[in-house]
Amino acid sequence: MAVRAAVLPTVGAPLEITGIDLPDPGPGQVRVRLAAAGVCHSDLSLSKGTMRVPVPAVLGHEGAGTVVAVGEGVTHISPGAAVVLNWAPSCGRCHACTLGEVWLCANALNGAADVYARTVDGTDLHPGLNVAAFAEETVVSASCVLPLPDGVPLTDAALLGCAVLTGYGAVHHSARVQPGETVAVFGVGGVGLATLQAARIAGAARIIAVDVSPQKEELARGAGATDYVLASENTPGEIRALTGKQGVDVSVECVGRAVSIRAAWESTRRGGRTTVVGIGGKDERVTFNALEIFHWGRTLSGCVYGNSDPARDLPVLAEHVRAGRLDLGALVTERIALDGIPAAFENMLAGKGGRALVVF
Repeated sequence: MAVRAAVLPTVGAPLEITGIDLPDPGPGQVRVRLAAAGVCHSDLSLSKGTMRVPVPAVLGHEGAGTVVAVGEGVTHISPGAAVVLNWAPSCGRCHACTLGEVWLCANALNGAADVYARTVDGTDLHPGLNVAAFAEETVVSASCVLPLPDGVPLTDAALLGCAVLTGYGAVHHSARVQPGETVAVFGVGGVGLATLQAARIAGAARIIAVDVSPQKEELARGAGATDYVLASENTPGEIRALTGKQGVDVSVECVGRAVSIRAAWESTRRGGRTTVVGIGGKDERVTFNALEIFHWGRTLSGCVYGNSDPARDLPVLAEHVRAGRLDLGALVTERIALDGIPAAFENMLAGKGGRALVVF
């Protein structure tokens, strides 16, 4: 069956809106009609080659929609069900999974190398990060499909697939922010805004947002920031001035640049925690000297997918949405320039069945 999709023909090339031949779901597979797809900076990293995927491919790792059909052996979901796509399903067998660290599953991205569809001229297509959400419809492994809890708008739910899980998990699973602690969040994009909301939910006493853009202050404060700092070489000093010259208990870096990682580290109090969420390139080098590591006693940690288990955390996030503590609509704020995504792509989704592209 032919559907339209945004195809990345090769790394660095513009995306092409074109028809693709999407087969019916096979054993263990599910076909989903997309209600919304989220576009985040990870898609930009994939299109530029910072993160590698087989090409040509249909990108898009955040998505929500309605099940159209299921293949043989699929019993946990039925046609007509509203679902969220999970781009990093855990295998349950590898070393990380046996330790309960499903976000580090060694086999989570194996499906990205599969051929899941073909162009009209017969060229093999790969499903980006497993789910190929930049399309009208997609076919995914049943392990990539999670039932959408009641009370969450289907179009907003796309953001639960990555941005919200990442920001919420960075606060609650990686940094483990406690009530009354102080938090700084570097980068006020979609993930940063989710992180700010998560810090507020965690009961942080002071939440400092940092970004290069003064236009984002209102958004940051709406998400829970008590203070706003324009990023500069003086940022760590400004944050220490706001925290009794101590620095914050927790810094969360959502940009993935050496300069902001270093600033987040320097803004953290002695003995505090610095969590890096942003995905940086191999050429981004962060340096420390041995004495400062000893003296400051800080913890610096990476954070993959918010250290989250989507099956466990999705119902928790849905409850926050229903209770009004988490505003998904507030995350759709930035129209990032993802090379090659023309307005036609937005119209492709918005013009059929009310589908709309969520861009942040």
